[in-house]
Amino acid sequence: MRILIVEDHDLLRERLGRALQARGHEVLLAADGATARAHAAAEPTHAVVDLRLGEEDGLAVLADVREVVPDLVSVVLTGYGSIATAVEALRLGAVNVLQKPADADMVLAAFEKADLPPLHETSEYVPPTLARAEWEHIQRVLADCAGNVSEAARRLGIHRRTLQRKLQKHPPRD
Repeated sequence: MRILIVEDHDLLRERLGRALQARGHEVLLAADGATARAHAAAEPTHAVVDLRLGEEDGLAVLADVREVVPDLVSVVLTGYGSIATAVEALRLGAVNVLQKPADADMVLAAFEKADLPPLHETSEYVPPTLARAEWEHIQRVLADCAGNVSEAARRLGIHRRTLQRKLQKHPPRD
């Protein structure tokens, strides 16, 4: 596989790239949309795209890369996913939407699911738990505040220390 990783967080991009290279895959790294669009000429077979690339929309970058490589198998990474963004990502051709932090095994498993037949229409939707929904909402508000905990706490209507305690916990797995 030739995998394009589009992630603005340097540490995550580098670690994921090294882990995928160690598993025998060719990796192209991009920190922004312009670099990702340039790497599209190398015709990657797979892509991992962050939903938010600083001020840039990862879904727009994915759409641009798919214009060059129409059969691209892609996965979208997000720290604050919602059903609406997941649906939009799938509409643009992503095979899966993964919550951050995602490791190489999770990404490869998501790519493998692209080869599986679709699920039966009778499979039931399992809604996220209240803890998961709260965690995602907090992460979204925190991202909208550029990581400013005091401003995020004000927008959430909770005390700053309460928000800090919630952020120290690991995200729910469900």
